[in-house]
Amino acid sequence: MNLAAMVEAHPADRPALVFEGEETSYGELRRLAGELRAQLAAAGVAPGDAVGLLLGASPAFVASYLAVLGSGAVAVPLNPQSPPAELDRELQAVSARLLLCDDVAPATSCDRLVVDRRGGCEAPPGQLPPLLERAEDDPAVYLFTSGTAGPPRAAVLSHKALHCNIEQMGMRVGLAARADDVGLLAVPPYHVLGLNAVLGVHLYAGAKLVLLERFDPAEALALVAAERVTLLAGVPQLFSALLEAASSGEELRSVRLACSGGGPLAEEVASRFEERFGQPLFEGYGLTEAGPAVTFPDLSSPRRPGSVGLPLPGVEVRVVDEDGFSVEPGDPGEILVRGANLFSGYLGDEAASRRALDGAGWLHTGDIGVFSEEGELSIVGRRKELVIVSGFNVYPGEVEEVLESHPLVAEAAVVGWPDERTGEQVVAFVAPVAQAWPETEEEPALEGAELLELCAARLARYKCPGSIRFLRQLPRNAQGKVLRRELVSGEVTPFL
Repeated sequence: MNLAAMVEAHPADRPALVFEGEETSYGELRRLAGELRAQLAAAGVAPGDAVGLLLGASPAFVASYLAVLGSGAVAVPLNPQSPPAELDRELQAVSARLLLCDDVAPATSCDRLVVDRRGGCEAPPGQLPPLLERAEDDPAVYLFTSGTAGPPRAAVLSHKALHCNIEQMGMRVGLAARADDVGLLAVPPYHVLGLNAVLGVHLYAGAKLVLLERFDPAEALALVAAERVTLLAGVPQLFSALLEAASSGEELRSVRLACSGGGPLAEEVASRFEERFGQPLFEGYGLTEAGPAVTFPDLSSPRRPGSVGLPLPGVEVRVVDEDGFSVEPGDPGEILVRGANLFSGYLGDEAASRRALDGAGWLHTGDIGVFSEEGELSIVGRRKELVIVSGFNVYPGEVEEVLESHPLVAEAAVVGWPDERTGEQVVAFVAPVAQAWPETEEEPALEGAELLELCAARLARYKCPGSIRFLRQLPRNAQGKVLRRELVSGEVTPFL
């Protein structure tokens, strides 16, 4: 099999993509992907090689993604807004053979192939190479995620896992994309929600997908109306932004299904959305390691506030106590997931993979959920310490490592605070070294702006703290562990 084959049978003249007002047909998309496969072969890319994709939501990304998969290589979607140091770390972590990017991408240590925004390149003369057959469990994508087991690492998603999750979503009545549907890709394709639950679902169905390279709520509303978008999926912050930008409430009249994922959806946003636009906003649950979709509501029933729905067909979900026994409906416990859609593990980290995937094939999500008597799941907590900013995972340890690299920082602790715009914001508590804050001084000899600049140079923007707060020392328990709950609750009084 090869996941790239999902576009091969669609009529050549059917519209596949809309970007900046121009359409790309499925026939044209197949040609662009074929020419890029030829370029990859000419560059020496072999089956199993990792190839970075440093491209926004454009035809260039879609054609490059299909080309990498079709050549038997492994696609590694990357955030174009990441600083060069982070990009280099990620490219080195997967031993990338090549980087596909545009002509304004920052310099990295990896060899590159420039692709124009429309997906074009100079293909070598001769016959274009065919799709390469791959085994079901061969890796298709490496996606960087904070995951369930620690700092960011590459989750390995196979051709089978991604294909199965697309089919699982399609088996939920009303959720399947149809060939006559029009979707909007307003979630970056380096996010698993954008990559598989939006892009993959639409390409598989032969539907038309409108690409929005940089999300702007007013532009998104205009595109929905102009292209008569019928499927709208995104992170909760997307829907909050649309609510603020909408003027008449008629902007989403063409939408038949709106669904939120990638983070907790506030009931206020869901209820305001339904009141404003006259249709429900459904919430599903998933994670990168599941490709991503795990549960989604039964669309034949009214929306239930707080519910993320039922397990998708082919996906098993358990809620267990600390001893691994299933709890009764109404009782909270850790969410475990099993199915053909699960990832294969974390690249190069067997210990973390074993912690996440047990011997029986269950993924231990670290999320806390409750089943209702009807079998619907609600999320009541989530992975300890993880911060979710606009649907993107931020693992505190990664930010803390950057802060503690400053010579005047003794230690740092990062937590998430509620934020109306992004769901959460990263807040850093920093204890300077003694010489930087003598007992006789009221303020430390260290500026928060200096630390923010350090983070901006080494971390993606969404990982950077929204504020730095100084403490003489971090609160700890008797075992020496930092009491993050006190930082979140405001039980400590920092120097601001």
